[in-house]
Amino acid sequence: MAKRDYYETLEINKSSDDKTLKSAFRKLAKKYHPDHNPGNTEAENKFKEISEAYERLKNPESRAAYDRYGHSAFENNNASRGGGGGGFDGNFSSSFSDIFNDFFGDSGSGRQGNNGRGSDLRYNMEITLEEAFKGKSDTINVTVSDSCIKCSGSGSKKGTSPIDCPQCHGSGKVRASQGFFTVERTCSSCQGQGRIIVSPCEDCNGQGRTQKPKKLSVEIPAGIEDGNRIRLSGQGEAGIRGGSSGDLYIFVSLKTHSFFQRDGADIFCNIPVSMPTAALGGQIEIPTVDGGKTRVTIPEGSQNTKQFRLRGKGMPILRQKRFGDMYLQITVETPLNLSKKQKELLREFEKLSSKKNNPESHGFFEKIKEFWGGVNKE
Repeated sequence: MAKRDYYETLEINKSSDDKTLKSAFRKLAKKYHPDHNPGNTEAENKFKEISEAYERLKNPESRAAYDRYGHSAFENNNASRGGGGGGFDGNFSSSFSDIFNDFFGDSGSGRQGNNGRGSDLRYNMEITLEEAFKGKSDTINVTVSDSCIKCSGSGSKKGTSPIDCPQCHGSGKVRASQGFFTVERTCSSCQGQGRIIVSPCEDCNGQGRTQKPKKLSVEIPAGIEDGNRIRLSGQGEAGIRGGSSGDLYIFVSLKTHSFFQRDGADIFCNIPVSMPTAALGGQIEIPTVDGGKTRVTIPEGSQNTKQFRLRGKGMPILRQKRFGDMYLQITVETPLNLSKKQKELLREFEKLSSKKNNPESHGFFEKIKEFWGGVNKE
């Protein structure tokens, strides 16, 4: 029986590029793989056929030979033409390296079984901006899985010992046939440990660990930012049956401050200023994030949203000896609840005012008049 054309087998045409070739092979190999069609001889033969076609066409030299001479390029008496030498030997390992994970995931990746390492844990800690500025030492209380005292973490009852797993013979892995391959998987009987507890410890039920409260000391460095985390190595859950412990991660968040806002190492603060102070100038006293205070001079005629920069008055930069800056923005406050006398004085002030006193508003309304004049002319 004549062999089927390789391109036809893979359902592509002769001009298909390597990407299309590989994609077609993946699709068909998944469809006809023996694991997906147990006991189906026709599917198994089809699988061999598409694997052979891909093996020949994926190599540029053998593909060129096939395009020129067809199947005869790989016959023994024509080996020199295709450089392929001999007939197809049914070894699909090189072809399947491209799609192996699609079929088996990590099961064929050669990874070792679970080493029993304990899980990492998370602890959320909220601190104030002042604490982030100065840093702090703190103690936290956590409940973790710790090594069982009674069995010293072995999981076995006192006087007994674990035995080699009879299914994997202590290797932690078992081999299973996957069509043309032998695939290693983690042993389901011992979960990759290689050992089985025959007489489990009464306190930990063979796990080698028990739940216990624990106090831990934590050092919060000065300058720490919202969202930063601190790692306490080996302070997570204890490993299973003597496995290494996981880590504890402390996630730091900052409480909202009543008047400071933080952006990295810089501090921002909005300062309300009375209208007379903004107009006449003056000094105001403001707090700083380190708990101190400083005087700021407001220049005469300061406008709303004017900013001031105080160098080095911000947050410490983490693990450095430098500080960020502090930015002040004034908000000129319009007076409320005026007395009759205050209103009279303001009206008198308004009568005495000129465009020199209010250049922005005067200029704006002059432009409005020009706009209306232009519209009316049209």
